[in-house]
Amino acid sequence: AYKFKQEGKKVLVAAGDTFRAAAEEQLNIWSVRAGADIVRRDKADPASVVYEAIQKAKNENYDVILVDTAGRLQNKFNLMEELSKIKTVIDKQAPDALRESILVIDANTRQNGLQQAKVFSQAVNLTSVALTKLDGSSKGAIIIAIAREMKLPVKLVGVGEKMEDLKPFIPDDFIDAIFE
Repeated sequence: AYKFKQEGKKVLVAAGDTFRAAAEEQLNIWSVRAGADIVRRDKADPASVVYEAIQKAKNENYDVILVDTAGRLQNKFNLMEELSKIKTVIDKQAPDALRESILVIDANTRQNGLQQAKVFSQAVNLTSVALTKLDGSSKGAIIIAIAREMKLPVKLVGVGEKMEDLKPFIPDDFIDAIFE
């Protein structure tokens, strides 16, 4: 949201993580910091929040909608079904919109990350991957396996907790950091 606002875009955030306690409040704080608007309905069905956000975006001429969903394990069937339902709403309500489905992987994730990517790709047609928490001790090497096997580009890396710490992925910098 911060990056898009810096580009002069009108940004709307859909708080689709109605599962985790305080997730909507946390997202609201970050949306305000970034200067983005938010649609949130505490404890509501996530797909209905996304539907409402799409309608608001259409009616009020937003340039970008960012949909935050609950973090989930790929073996939680109901949560994966919820993700598919959100995708169905987007497909029906904004069929011609340019969209991305970014899988966010924690740099501390090991081989389970590849299985996550496979399952998520089946549910929502992933377009890219973001790797977070690279400011810690982890090198995030799982991202190489995911990118290679899934043929997914790595789009973003998180190197801290500030808005400015979400950066574009630069392969040479990443490789250099692995061998440091």
